[in-house]
Amino acid sequence: MATFEYSAMTASDRLMKGIIEAGSVQEATELLEQMRLKVNSLEKALPERPKTLIARTEFLLFNQQLASLTKAGIPLEKGLRELSKDVASRPMRKLIDSIAIDLEAGMSIERAFEKRKEHFPPLYGRMLKAGVETGRLSEMLTSLNRHIEITNQTRRIVFEATAYPAVVFVMGSVIMTFMMLFLIPKFEGILREMLGGNQLPALTQLVLSLSGHVLYFWLVIGCLVAGLVAVNTIFRSFPEGRRIREAIILHIPAFGALYHSTILSKMAEAMAMMVAAGCDMPTCLRLGPDATGSETLRKEGDIIAGQIEKGAGILDAGQFCRVMPRFFLYSIQLGSQRNELQDNLRSLGDMYAQQVRSAQTRLQGLLLPVMIIIVGFFIMLCILAMFLPMIRIITTLNVG
Repeated sequence: MATFEYSAMTASDRLMKGIIEAGSVQEATELLEQMRLKVNSLEKALPERPKTLIARTEFLLFNQQLASLTKAGIPLEKGLRELSKDVASRPMRKLIDSIAIDLEAGMSIERAFEKRKEHFPPLYGRMLKAGVETGRLSEMLTSLNRHIEITNQTRRIVFEATAYPAVVFVMGSVIMTFMMLFLIPKFEGILREMLGGNQLPALTQLVLSLSGHVLYFWLVIGCLVAGLVAVNTIFRSFPEGRRIREAIILHIPAFGALYHSTILSKMAEAMAMMVAAGCDMPTCLRLGPDATGSETLRKEGDIIAGQIEKGAGILDAGQFCRVMPRFFLYSIQLGSQRNELQDNLRSLGDMYAQQVRSAQTRLQGLLLPVMIIIVGFFIMLCILAMFLPMIRIITTLNVG
């Protein structure tokens, strides 16, 4: 199959440009004519560059504009066409146009975005499908925007809190590596001579020993970092691996609580929209986790939904859950019994969103001093190791 770029006129005399896949020029022309398009030009497209996930800021803007258009009642296909006219990035404009073409040709939303999954966040197509099916697409997109902004804010807080200590650490590492390679080895004989054959302090011996193997030390550190990156990439490539990766994140102090509250807030808000649209509980539990991107929540929600369909209560069905708290399930059960499920879910979403904001504040106040203390402690040990022999000599002279 080849890819062709075309320019054509619609039945309403509107110019349309886009791309289409076909075995030949003739086949592409026939496909366009079946779509009731009058072809002006058709030529084989140039090979595309490797596709990558679109930038977060670009995606956030796209999502915000799409939410505004759908809130105004504009059909998704037409909304995408209008969006493409205002996009400055040519690759992004072509991407949006190609999605609109597929939707106009009758392709499902989920399938249209699945074809381009390398450009969008995981499960984005399924989230749009859930929003369309429940009639709450605009609210779903607005909720997603809010959580993207929270995620971006968390990344910014982490970056700001670690940037300065990281620069200090790198500069300190470069200086210490230079000293250990070229300066400290020259002082070893002097220090031993100053102590008159006495044994060097243990910390000094450790630093001197490290100076002889400093390149191997950084090689090991580099291999460990590369190994962690490789393992993370492998785990993200299949569902069970993503669940293992998620379990590790949940056990990281401060970060785990922040991540946990974020996904629960997303799920509660998504379920509230579905309840308002008339979805039953099993459907909410199956589609709600799709809005979070959490593989563990998806598995737990699917199991609970299956148990409810067999007649089990939600608390009994959720006894095995590790990520979905019992309080979360109890609030859902209580809301169902009192016919206040939507209000309870929205309250849960607000509660967990507030926990996210509180966790972000704590993280911002914690990371900077912790990183500076770690860097300062490392540098202090290195300096102390060089001065310990001199301190011992001075102490000996004073006693004498």
